[in-house]
Order: sequence, then C-alpha cells, then structure tokens
Amino acid sequence: MLENLRPYLSLIKENHDFRRLWLSQSVSNFGDWFGLLALYAIISRYSDSEFLLGLIIVVKMLSLAFFSPFAGYLADRFNRRMLMIWCDLLRGVAVLGILMVNSPETLWIAYVLTAVQMMLSAIFEPAKTSSIPNVTSEENLTNANIISTASWSIIFTTGMSIGGFATDLLGTDLVLILDSLTYVLSAWFVYKAVIPQKRLSKEEMYRTRNPFKGIREGLRYLFDNRHILRPSLAKGTSTVFLGGLVYLLIIVSEEVLMMGSIGLGLLYAARGIGTGVGPIIGRRMFSDEKDWVMVMGLAIIFCGLMYMVVGFVNSLTLMFIFVLLAHAASGANWVTSTVLLQKRTQDTFRGRIFSTEWLLFTIGSSISTTIASLILEFDIMTVKPLILVYGGIMAMGGIIWSFTITKNERLWQEAG
Repeated sequence: MLENLRPYLSLIKENHDFRRLWLSQSVSNFGDWFGLLALYAIISRYSDSEFLLGLIIVVKMLSLAFFSPFAGYLADRFNRRMLMIWCDLLRGVAVLGILMVNSPETLWIAYVLTAVQMMLSAIFEPAKTSSIPNVTSEENLTNANIISTASWSIIFTTGMSIGGFATDLLGTDLVLILDSLTYVLSAWFVYKAVIPQKRLSKEEMYRTRNPFKGIREGLRYLFDNRHILRPSLAKGTSTVFLGGLVYLLIIVSEEVLMMGSIGLGLLYAARGIGTGVGPIIGRRMFSDEKDWVMVMGLAIIFCGLMYMVVGFVNSLTLMFIFVLLAHAASGANWVTSTVLLQKRTQDTFRGRIFSTEWLLFTIGSSISTTIASLILEFDIMTVKPLILVYGGIMAMGGIIWSFTITKNERLWQEAG
C-alpha cells in the first residue's frame, strides 16, 4: 500500500511550490464545505421558506457560471499568484460579512456576499488549475492532479460533517469566523509559493485590453484546436446528467431509505471516496494518454450504468457500493480531461480554457438539477424511475461520445 502511495508522497515532500499550492487548495476547500451548513442554518433561522434555502444553491451555481468567462480572462492577463492571494483574502472578508445577518430583513446580505464569494472562487479555480503545470514537471502532472482530486474527495466527505457538528456546538458566528480564517491561511500558502507563468506579450495585452475581445480570442482558440475542445467537453457532458443524479440522492435518502441526513451523509461519503480512488485505478488501467479520450466516454457509460443499478435497489449497502463505483468513473473522467487540457493548452490561454470548461460544468449541473426537481415537483415521475432514466440517458451519452469524440481523437492522432 505504501509503495503505491510513494510517488504521490514524494511529490508532496520534494516539490515545495506544489505542496504550498496543494495546501492552499485543501484549506480553502475545507472552508467551503465547513461553513456551508452554517449558512444553511442562518437562512433557516430567519426564514421558513424552502425556496429561499434552495435559492442559495442557485445563487452559488449561477454566480460561478456567469462570471467564469471573465475569470478566465483575468487569470490569463494578470499574475495568477497575486490573483489567488487577493481572491482568498476577499473571500475571507465576504464570509465574515455574513455575520451582519441578524434578522429576516438583512437575509439578503447572505445572498449577495455568497454571490461575491463564488465570483472570487470562479477566478481562483482556473488560476489554480492553470498553475499546476507550472509548478510540476510533465512527468508528475498526472500525479499532481490525482492528489488534488483525492484531497477534494477527502475534504468533501469530512468537511460538511465536521462543519455540521461545529455549527451545532460552536454556533454559526464562530463557524463563519473559522471559515474566514481558512481563506487567510490559504492566501499565506500561495504567498509562500513560487508560481512561474508565461505572460502575454505587450502586443497581446494591448489587443485583448477589451475583456470581451480577450474572451472571444479564447473561444476561437478553443474551437480552432479540436484536440483541446474534445477533453474540454468531458466534464460538461458528464455533469449534464450527473448533476441531477447527485441531487436525486437527497430525495432517495428522504423518501426511499427514510434515513434523512444520515443516509445522505453516507451516500455523499460514497461519492467522495469514489472520486478519490477512481483516478488512481483509472491511471493503473489506462496508463497511455492516447487512450484517455476513449476512457472519458467509457467512464460516462459506466457511471450511468452504475446509477441505473442505484435506481433498481433499495438497500443502503448496495446503493453505497454503486454510488462509489459511479463516482470512481467520474473521478477518472475528471483527472484525465484536466491533465490533457493542461498539457495541450498554451499557458497564455489556459485560464480561459479552464474557465470555459467550468462554465459548461456549472451550467450542465444547474440544468440537470432543475429539470429533475421540476419532474418531481409536478409528479411526472417518481424518484427511482427518474434515476433509471437519467442513468440510461447518461450511458447513451457515453456511447455517442465513443462513436463521435473518440473517433475524431483517433483520426487526429493518426494524422499527427
């Protein structure tokens, strides 16, 4: 076991700048999940509206989506290290500002500051992902992304549960203060890191001084380079189904398992564990990068089929196993597409490419979740058949990927 982990542990131990960037990501991610339940508790305290509780999720997703194109432009135009530092510090201030919510009349502050927090996250994420190739060697790039994804999965499975206990024991105010401090600590780790970056030339800086022109250039670069466009579609293609399926786990826990937050916590833990182990297994099974676009299609098919099984069974144990397997495939999809984008994209366009990918991801997840919730709201279908339908369509999407995207990738490789 230790031997299998050695390459990842060596990278963290020996590469100081990657270690600092990874610690920054880990601390800020923990803060994201740690403070989430405190935010829910504040909204519930000053409102009995389920709509207002759901609205905060919509605000988070749409803030990320709408600001993503500008975020990528900023990540390519300015110093990414300084952007990440300022984003962390300002996110800390935004979270701290939620302490001003003390009545139903001031509840709007939580929504505005959450939107600000997410817009800053929209800058931080592409800046961070674009920086990983600049602090690691090409040989270690896959290991670096596996570490990043595995860390997210561990933090996802622990952050919310710790945050829930902390909110109950310490109260929402102290949790928000601690959440704010995680961003300050994250900024400190980025400040201590050396992050090289290829800067735009003076001519490129002048030509793209208009943000909309810079964004258009990024989109043109993406569509002119189909070998970059193909992996950029992987996460969006997956989440246009998977977003709704993850949402449906909430309903399954409530209406099928009758276990409420405990059942949801276990199913989300399966999601997190699967996301962590999937990339490691995927790399061992498919070590040749030439196969990775094909792997993305297979992962989408496998993920859909595993969720179809979830739609058939009623046992928590079986659901746990098949949710874990589904998200193991999803995790492999995530890392393979990220690494190919990092390797194939020119550094001066990398921020815009990753922000576009993030835009597709958030929009896909929002649409998928909205459709699923409306189907349930109007009693068009119950939750278990809906999971079967979503899983089946997802598997079909993976099959279409295999006959189109994978085929075009092979033609490109043969021509090259």
